[in-house]
Amino acid sequence: MSNQDQNKPASAPAGQALANDQHPVRLAAKSPNALKRLWPFLSQYKWVMALAAVFLALAAGATLAFPWALKILIDQGLAKQEGRLHLAEHFLALFGVACALAIFSAARFYTVSWLGERITADVRNAVYAHVLKQSAEFFETTQSGEILSRLTNDTTLVQTVVGSSLSMGLRNLVMGSGALIMLIWMNPLLMLQVMGLLILVVWPSMRMGRRVRRLSRASQDRVADASALASEVLNAIPVVQSYTAESRESARFTESTQFAFLTAVNRTKARAVLVGFIIMATSAALLWGLYEGTLAVQAGTLSAGELGQTIVYVILLASSAAVLGEVYGDLLRAAGATERLMELLETRSSINSNPSSVEPAWPQNGSIVRIENLSFKYPSRPNQWALKDLTGTALSGQTIAIVGPSGAGKSTLFSLLLRFHDPLSGHIEMDGARIDAISLNALRNRIGLVPQEPIIFSGTAMENIRYGRVDATLEEVIEAAKAAFADDFIQALPNGYDTFLGERGVRLSGGQRQRIAIARAILKNPPLLLLDEATSALDAHSERVVQEALNRAMKNRTTFVIAHRLATVQQADCIWVFDQGSLSEQGTHTELLERGGLYAGLAKLQFNVNRTSQEFTA
Repeated sequence: MSNQDQNKPASAPAGQALANDQHPVRLAAKSPNALKRLWPFLSQYKWVMALAAVFLALAAGATLAFPWALKILIDQGLAKQEGRLHLAEHFLALFGVACALAIFSAARFYTVSWLGERITADVRNAVYAHVLKQSAEFFETTQSGEILSRLTNDTTLVQTVVGSSLSMGLRNLVMGSGALIMLIWMNPLLMLQVMGLLILVVWPSMRMGRRVRRLSRASQDRVADASALASEVLNAIPVVQSYTAESRESARFTESTQFAFLTAVNRTKARAVLVGFIIMATSAALLWGLYEGTLAVQAGTLSAGELGQTIVYVILLASSAAVLGEVYGDLLRAAGATERLMELLETRSSINSNPSSVEPAWPQNGSIVRIENLSFKYPSRPNQWALKDLTGTALSGQTIAIVGPSGAGKSTLFSLLLRFHDPLSGHIEMDGARIDAISLNALRNRIGLVPQEPIIFSGTAMENIRYGRVDATLEEVIEAAKAAFADDFIQALPNGYDTFLGERGVRLSGGQRQRIAIARAILKNPPLLLLDEATSALDAHSERVVQEALNRAMKNRTTFVIAHRLATVQQADCIWVFDQGSLSEQGTHTELLERGGLYAGLAKLQFNVNRTSQEFTA
């Protein structure tokens, strides 16, 4: 089977899992069955669930015992006009029932709330860890704001249900069922009539519940759209402000939140109608039963205490039915949230680690990289070759410069070396093994990347450099910083290596950020180094300093350098010239000039040529 065939089944979910979120309303299942998918998380805490169930049953039992104690008080304490002592005993019995209810309810609340918080944290952790392992294709089709919305808003809905609504629902289900059983036991014929009326309530309630479920999912999707828009704009705030687009972006966000508001209003209307219908219908059925019970007291077939007991049981049954109606709405919302979370968890990366992976020996002086007939197309551009039949070899310790026009496939090669994508045909070998036979962790541990736009995390200088190797000592971090010419400016910061650099390193200049990234790669000490136009955005002074740092980083390791400025690659061991996804020519700087091909043409655009000496100056 080819790599292309292998990728087809796995890559589909990454491109499709969240695609439907762009539609105003996404149809979902017709019941809260999606909540069953939380069972793998719940099953880890069976003892907590069992304890919560015990407290729930005891609390419901105490509630159901209250009408029985009230009946005894009325029939024996009030109707028979017993003395103060006996009357006090009856009231103490009622107080004892209330104390038991308070204790068991508090214990139930604590255990269920703990379970809800724990499950929410576990789901959030699982989703986040899973998302981090997705392929580049997934992040090309999914907005980060959408993911963050699912990690926050949707998990909060799940927490509300597991930690509160579900417990309330189960408690009221037990309480309502107990009250119904007691009422049937007291007057079977009457309550069978009431049961028939209650059954008539179920069917329309289910019909309205389905609409609430669909609108709940749509409401969550619209909130996610607004979050994604805000995240995108906030990450590009310098551009937004430079184009004085604050008002325009505010209007876009207002429009998005208004859409979310209107969808939420529709959901609230549907849920209000559902809750109102359930309360009205169940109250009508139960009042009918109470009316018949009152007639029975007048006829002398029912005592006053039994009537009082019936009234309380009717109230318990009616209130339980009303709460269950609201809980059902919560379950429908949480089911939609669970579906959205499970979509992320069930998304499968198109790039998978080989279970029978090999681990080549760690090279001492740089990796050997062999590329054979490599071809690749991006899924978003299926009719255009990003790379076509690329073949080349980088020997241990060599520096390979990659040049060519924009869109020629230079960065694509880096993506394939890191296995962010897999080729459609051909393969790459590293140190004698095909990279798709090496585990992803082992492969990427061998590669250091210094991107054109360095990534600085919201932390200290120490934490950012140590990101390359988290177990590095302070001395190793400082040594890497010195090698990257970063030690001097870091020491000059207010708190040295413990200085907070701000989000995305906003407190540093471009050259300083670049040197932090180089220090990170040096500390990692990989046998293969990938430099993606690491000096293209710097001024002349910063470029010179950073280039010296890069020269140090390139020692004793194989290096691929993407560069538009040809002055930075003249000393490379070999220059690969890319053109429309193909390797059009390769050789040293001098050899390529003599051939008069694409490289020579690019050189003429950047340098003044002395035709006699063939010396180039910037």
